[in-house]
Amino acid sequence: KPQLVASNDRFCRFLEEHCPVVTETYYPTIWCWEGRVQTLLRPFITSRPQVQYRNELIKTADGGQISLDWFDNNGSLYHPDASTRPTVLLLPGLTGTSKESYILHMIHQSETLGYRCVVFNNRGIAGEELLTPRTYCAANTEDLEAVIHHVHSLHPSAPLMAAGVSMGGMLLLNYLGKTGRDTPLMAAAIFSAGWNVFESVESLEKPLNWLLFNYYLTTCLQSSISRHRQMLEQLFDMDLVMKARTIREFDKQFTSVMFGYPTIDDYYEDASPCRKLKSVGIPVLCLNSVDDVFSPGHAIPVEAAKQNANVALVLTSCGGHIGFLEGIWPRKCTYMDRVFKQFVQAVFEHGNKIFSM
Repeated sequence: KPQLVASNDRFCRFLEEHCPVVTETYYPTIWCWEGRVQTLLRPFITSRPQVQYRNELIKTADGGQISLDWFDNNGSLYHPDASTRPTVLLLPGLTGTSKESYILHMIHQSETLGYRCVVFNNRGIAGEELLTPRTYCAANTEDLEAVIHHVHSLHPSAPLMAAGVSMGGMLLLNYLGKTGRDTPLMAAAIFSAGWNVFESVESLEKPLNWLLFNYYLTTCLQSSISRHRQMLEQLFDMDLVMKARTIREFDKQFTSVMFGYPTIDDYYEDASPCRKLKSVGIPVLCLNSVDDVFSPGHAIPVEAAKQNANVALVLTSCGGHIGFLEGIWPRKCTYMDRVFKQFVQAVFEHGNKIFSM
């Protein structure tokens, strides 16, 4: 069974009653139970549900633009009135977009419940042009704040919550730690977040993890900015950035410089959600596996979570990073998908039981 960490008895009872999956035994796929294997295989094994998006580009205060992909679910039987249809804002991982299989599955789950979804694509990675020499990072929440304000202003009567995966979860936690209760979001779900960036990069720099994950992710980051090289060369030595062989080197030469941090350690400290958990002011459910090399088990802030009545952690012993595969042939629904579906439905349909906490 997963470990459920929550100091608030009412939140615990709410989850046990309306999100019972967090108390059920999680049986990982027996032939790929190890965390790294789960992490590597999930993108190739899981299906990719068909989703028809409506794209919207919104302008930012600094002259940039953000690409939003909407799944309006206009055929919703449970919520036919678009003005009050519950909306889920989805935040993909580090170089992820609305095309990731885990995002498509979240939308598929939301569709069956009658909800609307909107995917926040970070600047410059979903095919749109960079209008300014700026991309994104886990610590800077300005773009996320603009998106949440925009979505809420379009549908002010619609209940709104958010779900973030990996770096998307880190960004969402950093936003919630900054805003406290002052947010239009009712609640949030966080999956496979890296809680302490120092511990995450150290884990990813171990030889086997570097070979399996770190080098590949670094090349993905470089690929995501190479298309915008002409714009970015105004501020960066792109030849140096393209020589990076680890995420740490990339962040040192590019990310920390872009967002004005004196050192990479200053950036990593600001980007680590564990330091802001005490300030979260709305109900948040966080799912992590303790065998996740991107967010090692010893770095999960269990004690800090116990100090905030709004926070619940669900910790599995297996599952890897955005893995959580189950069943003999795990093509479709994962344990993570089931947690997402039950928690979102619990918040939208029974949320009044926890909002008085």
